[in-house]
Amino acid sequence: MDETEFWEIIDSTREAADGDPEDHADLLVERLTQLDPDSVLDFARHFEARYNRAYAWDLWGAAAVLLGGASDDAFDWFRCWLIGQGREVFEGALHDPDALAELLDDFDEEIDGDGEELGYAADEAYEQLTGVVAPDLGLPPQPAEPLGSPVDFEDDEALAARFPELWDRFGPTS
Repeated sequence: MDETEFWEIIDSTREAADGDPEDHADLLVERLTQLDPDSVLDFARHFEARYNRAYAWDLWGAAAVLLGGASDDAFDWFRCWLIGQGREVFEGALHDPDALAELLDDFDEEIDGDGEELGYAADEAYEQLTGVVAPDLGLPPQPAEPLGSPVDFEDDEALAARFPELWDRFGPTS
């Protein structure tokens, strides 16, 4: 599976789910079970590689603005959700997290930002197809620390200065 096919699967299942992350995960599992097990592992490698690339302080700070704070787990789930938003949003956010203000049509804290189930979709599909747990993907782990300069998630002024467009559009109203 190449990168284009990976993103086509992400996009088609997101569109069919009408943006709902839980429905998206269910449809993704359904779609992946139509592939052979090796293709599911290829998909999982693409997903995991992007998930690891998104382990960056600036992106974590953007998640904190959008979510009103972001614990370790919340940031993990945010990264899965971000991949689920498709190539344009994902790559744009990696390049400039503040650009999420323009890249996202809307953001509803109740349903958006939590793509935990998307992160498990390939494993679930592989297990349904083979009856066994997916093997190690053979990818290097994410860095021990997020890339870039640390962000103080408790400092609203610093967040507003670092992510001005995102803060203006999605930050807390005072």
